[in-house]
Amino acid sequence: MSAQVGVIGAGAWGTALAQSLAVGGSEVLLWAREPELVERINAERRNATYLPSAVLAETVRATTQLAELAALPVLLAVVPAQFLGGVLAQLPGLGFAGDLVLCAKGIEAGSGRLMAEVAASAVPGAAIGVLSGPTFAHEVAAGLPTAVTLACSGGEAQWRRLSPVIARPSLRPYYSDDVIGAEIGGAVKNVLAIACGVVDGLQLGQNARAALIARGYAEMLRFGLARGARAETLSGLCGLGDLVLTCSSTSSRNFSLGLALGQGLTAAEALSGKNSVAEGAATAPVLAEIGRRDGIEMPIAEAVCRLLEGKAPAGEVVAQILARPLRAEQEPLS
Repeated sequence: MSAQVGVIGAGAWGTALAQSLAVGGSEVLLWAREPELVERINAERRNATYLPSAVLAETVRATTQLAELAALPVLLAVVPAQFLGGVLAQLPGLGFAGDLVLCAKGIEAGSGRLMAEVAASAVPGAAIGVLSGPTFAHEVAAGLPTAVTLACSGGEAQWRRLSPVIARPSLRPYYSDDVIGAEIGGAVKNVLAIACGVVDGLQLGQNARAALIARGYAEMLRFGLARGARAETLSGLCGLGDLVLTCSSTSSRNFSLGLALGQGLTAAEALSGKNSVAEGAATAPVLAEIGRRDGIEMPIAEAVCRLLEGKAPAGEVVAQILARPLRAEQEPLS
């Protein structure tokens, strides 16, 4: 097999990306930890566990051998955010020093690091990129039109290497060099999606959800600017675009988690038995902690934390947000 690109992580999003990249006969290596999952993908052309709707191209080959992927010039890392560092730490010993595109969205618990910081520490020789935007895995796998941000730490030179590898007729990347902004948009929107799911679970109406999306975007902007992101990045596909999609559909794992919380389930009950990961559940406490430490006002993230910790019922948490002091809507972007 003469693959030029590998995908690390065979969850729904990793599988969808592998399928998208295989369009036109391109060969793709897909890494999974579980031997039984690899065997089923190669034998049945399906990932029944994480993306049962997709029939995978013959040019997608699954493997448990990370060394096979380390020999390729471009890797897409799609393992969950909290496990990314542990997986990537294996790559230097396997000789990898190519382009590493991060597709996980989150902030590392404990350290508070964004995924690019985690990757730079784990794989010092890699050129880091971030792929982020409004992407439901099943739609990407089905070849439906999708646009994403491809943020390149190596600037336009890296973009010229990566964009032909990733772009497909139905998957259109847009260039950015704001890696921090692309990461923060993807991480914060997962937490805000939980809050929007709570609003739906409480049957508070679409007016309330629209208001929460708008105020959530203001929260994302505050956090992003304080961490060095650019406002124009957060107003694009990887910020506002991803926020609107994730906050509006039960196809979002984070929205579905919030919906269950709003309907009265505990976080443990809502998360039990799930194959996929709701990244916002791990990101919310870190986001709120950084906000408190750095003096960034994050009322929605704080509210989501209280719900996840079971400190108050959903209705009470929403009431506390509505009781906040009245203020001007617009704030200085500084």
